[in-house]
Amino acid sequence: MTSTGPDDAAAVVADLTEGELIARFVPLLPRGRATLVPTGDDAAVIAAPDGRFVVSTDVLVEGHHFRSGWGTARDVGARAAAQNLADVVAMGAVPTSMVVGLVMPPTTPVPWVLDLARGLADVCSPLGVGVDGGDLSAGEQLVVAVTVHGDLEGRAPVLRSGARVGDVVAHAGAVGRSAAGHAVLVAGEQGTRGPGAAARAGEAAATGPDDDAAAAAVVGSFLRPTPPYDAGPAAAAAGATAMMDVSDGLLRDAGRMARASGVDLVLDPLTDCLPDTLDALGPLARRLGVDPAVWVLTGGEDHGLLATFPPDRPLPRPFRRIGAVVAAGAGGPRVTTSPQDAEHGTALGWDHFRPA
Repeated sequence: MTSTGPDDAAAVVADLTEGELIARFVPLLPRGRATLVPTGDDAAVIAAPDGRFVVSTDVLVEGHHFRSGWGTARDVGARAAAQNLADVVAMGAVPTSMVVGLVMPPTTPVPWVLDLARGLADVCSPLGVGVDGGDLSAGEQLVVAVTVHGDLEGRAPVLRSGARVGDVVAHAGAVGRSAAGHAVLVAGEQGTRGPGAAARAGEAAATGPDDDAAAAAVVGSFLRPTPPYDAGPAAAAAGATAMMDVSDGLLRDAGRMARASGVDLVLDPLTDCLPDTLDALGPLARRLGVDPAVWVLTGGEDHGLLATFPPDRPLPRPFRRIGAVVAAGAGGPRVTTSPQDAEHGTALGWDHFRPA
């Protein structure tokens, strides 16, 4: 079926040659400001004026990181881009380019592939990031692998290991919203499509128009996280001593920073440092039988930024204080919460091989 057009919803990838499929989606991908030679050759060429580049890679596997019944391919593409770009900005760098590997069964609909490309472009185009090639392969399961690059622009990279005693612990971006969205999807009917439908299906989470809107909003945060891309380079310019992307939960990732830096991170009471977040998530959490503090402390995949700053430096927006760095105690290095939050942090967050 080589005559299949890009709008033919009945086509699957087995109906096309690899070259025909590439010809369908490549025009949908953005060329970045640093792209010198885009996709089409054996390799792309990307400018690196700093003389160094930041690189990170991440993999999304169907059934583990996304479910086709919970969202669209466009959501998957946007999410794949966002979570990788967050790793680059967490080093204080500006993202410039990414390459994407895609494994898919031959029965994968061609429109799914095109929508994946559109989702990548939704996130990358506004940031000037190019999608500059990758690879295609047949396989038994959908897998999206993204490798992203960034430019430090002359700054030193901000590592996890630089937190110092006396520093302020701060956070930028959403926290707890993606976990709330996941909870709504789990509570809803399996096999619904899109955030609105998923929210409506979750009768345990939504009991009226306002409830439905709140559920749909957090499901959107799960399907398409929005990291604070500008905050990473801003934190580096403001003298951040340590920084990392919060992908696996605030407690788990703060613990990683504490161990890397050889210090203890002591978190302020959530009612003091994140009261608006608790208030926003509270009604939905109560309907699902969860304390919102659990989502805030242990829920991952919002891809906010956790950073430490010298105490005499003003925090760059949108960072806000959530704790302090102290000398490691007898049980350290570790992260500790206030007594009022301790019961909500018994599960540290996501682990790929021990998710429970």
